[in-house]
Amino acid sequence: MKKPLRRRGWGGKSPSLGGVGEAPKILVIQQKMIGDVLVSSLICENLKLNHPEAEVHYLVNRFTIPVIENNPYIDKIVVFEDEFRSSKLKFYKFLKKIRKAKYDVVIDAYGKLESNLITIFSGAKTKISWKKSYTKLHYTKTIKIVNESKMGLGSAIENRLNLVKGFRNSKIYSKQPKIYLTPKELDSAKTRIELVQNKQSNAIIMISALGSNPSKTYPLAYMAKVLDVVANQSNASLILNYMPQQKGDIMRLYGMCLKKTQNHILIDFEVKSLREFLTITKFCKAVIGNEGGSTNMAKALNVPTFSIFSPCIDKQGWNGLENHTLKHVSVHLKDFKPDIISKKNTESAYQLFKPDLFLDLLNNFIINRVN
Repeated sequence: MKKPLRRRGWGGKSPSLGGVGEAPKILVIQQKMIGDVLVSSLICENLKLNHPEAEVHYLVNRFTIPVIENNPYIDKIVVFEDEFRSSKLKFYKFLKKIRKAKYDVVIDAYGKLESNLITIFSGAKTKISWKKSYTKLHYTKTIKIVNESKMGLGSAIENRLNLVKGFRNSKIYSKQPKIYLTPKELDSAKTRIELVQNKQSNAIIMISALGSNPSKTYPLAYMAKVLDVVANQSNASLILNYMPQQKGDIMRLYGMCLKKTQNHILIDFEVKSLREFLTITKFCKAVIGNEGGSTNMAKALNVPTFSIFSPCIDKQGWNGLENHTLKHVSVHLKDFKPDIISKKNTESAYQLFKPDLFLDLLNNFIINRVN
């Protein structure tokens, strides 16, 4: 596979390429959530592999930076601060900086008003984004969004790869997002993991215990049953992943588990940062629980996942990289009750999504990937 070159200069403009030179300066835009930013990093990687002389910048929200740190295919991270949404003046000053950067190409993977304005203000000759009713007016090339995965990667990944192909018919060299950890980070995580294993002498599983909001969180009573099964079938130590403000819900979940399961939960094991979460996850046998950022990051770290999808999420978009080897497995209410209209009332749909529906799949996953 080609290796990216870290050169920052770019050559003269080529009229035959629509004003874009052989070594263009490219801005990739992907705001908002961690999973989206991680998946869209594939755009940067494939652009760099196709055009090693290109200078690739990636515009993201600050809280998502940890998943793209040290990525060798990104020359510069451009931060979209939260304050740009609350202050029109600060947003305008940011737009002026974008204009001053003189980008040749903008690939807008976000496709919302903010990124539309950033793209237009950039003055780039080549502007690529999603095909919508209004985008043809502002973008030089638009790509149709597909809802069904054709390559088994999940439509979230495949749509991003289609954006890549929209620039000079670029080829796809990489189909799986990656996270780059440093030796120092890995050594630190290994030390923590070994301390736990010296006491417990068994495997460690990361549990995606809570979603980012209630509509993406498997009911606590049901999740407790899942944890009981995982602890019983694997005899593993369990680390519960959650945000600090979710501590109350975590303690309620812990209280619902069997006493035997509680003995397997490392309730005092704290992860203080997203980078630390990534390094700890790298040493886990699997990530099991609510589908979301944690499962997307685990896939990028090549750690097996068992994901429970929210009824309000389209599984076709984010169930990528699943295969017959059971490396990654996901379950959705519609897998078992296809006639249920789940998006209109997530809470009632969740109540129908009982653990008994997928315990055989979970047991099989544990046998093949944990034990």
